[in-house]
Amino acid sequence: MKVISIGEVLWDVIGGKEHLGGAPFNFAVHLLRLGHEVFFISAVGADDRGQRILHRMEKMGLTTRFMREDVEHPTGIVTVTLSGSGQPNFVLHRPAAYDFPRVTDEGYNFLLSQSLDWIYFGTLLQMSTVAWKLTKEILATVPTARRFYDVNLRTSSYTPELLQELMQLASVMKLNDVEVEEISRMFGPPFSSLEQFCREYAANYRLEAVCVTRGSKGCALLRGDEYVEAPGYEIKVGDTVGAGDAFAAGLLHGLGKGWQTEKIADFANRVGALVASRAGAIPSWTPDEVAAFDPQNYRLERA
Repeated sequence: MKVISIGEVLWDVIGGKEHLGGAPFNFAVHLLRLGHEVFFISAVGADDRGQRILHRMEKMGLTTRFMREDVEHPTGIVTVTLSGSGQPNFVLHRPAAYDFPRVTDEGYNFLLSQSLDWIYFGTLLQMSTVAWKLTKEILATVPTARRFYDVNLRTSSYTPELLQELMQLASVMKLNDVEVEEISRMFGPPFSSLEQFCREYAANYRLEAVCVTRGSKGCALLRGDEYVEAPGYEIKVGDTVGAGDAFAAGLLHGLGKGWQTEKIADFANRVGALVASRAGAIPSWTPDEVAAFDPQNYRLERA
C-alpha cells in the first residue's frame, strides 16, 4: 500500500534521554516495517535535533521529501514521565516546527501520481491552523484515499469542534478506552458497552471501522457490522510509549489486506504488545517476530 502520514515528529525526553517519536512518525516507521510505502509530511527546525531526525529517517528508509526545515521554530520535544505501570504522561512544548508543515506544488503533483491508498492523521497537529489547513488540502486533493483517524488526545490539544470535524472526515477511527470515556462525556449519550459506542459512532459518522484499544486487555474492533473483542497478550512491559502507534500500523495493515475482523484485531494486538515490551517508541522489530508471537511460549522476557 501507499500511505500518507501527516503529523508531528519530535524527541521524547524520558529520564533525561532523548528518543525519536511523535505518533504519526512512529506510525509511519512501524508501517514501513510491515512492507508499505509511506510518505511522511512534517517539519523540523534548523537545528541539531532536526538534522538528527532527517539522518535517522534516511537510515530507516523513510523519505525526507516532504520534510520542511523551519528556520523560525525549533524541532519539537515532549517531556515524558512514566507511571509505575509504565503508562506515559506527556508535556508538549509548542509552538514547534512540526506545527508548520508545507507541501510544494511539485510535492502535490508527485502525490497525485502515486495512487494513494490511505491518509493517516491525528488530533494534536490540527490545533495548528497552518497544519489543519494543509491536512484538509491533502484530503481534498486525494479524495479516493481511505482516511485513518488516530485520535490520540493530549491535554489542552483538542476541542469538541475539532474532534467532530476530524471524525466526519474519517473512514476508520482508532482510539483507546480512556478516549472513549472523554468523547462520550463531550458528545453523549453515555454508552452501556464498547460495542454500543462503536456502533453508534460508526453510524453517526459513516465509519467503515471503529477500533478501541484496551491496554493489556487487547482491543475491540467493529468492522462493517461485525464486532469482535480480541484479548491482549501477557508481556513484560518495557514502556508503552509508541505501542498504540504500532497497533495502529498493524490495524491499517490488516484492513488493507482485507483480512477477517478477528485476524486484524489479533495482529494489531501482537504488533502493539511487541513494541510495548521494549523501551522507546520505535524499537527494532521484524514481521517475523510478530508472526512468532505466542503467549504460551513467548513472554518477551528480552525487553
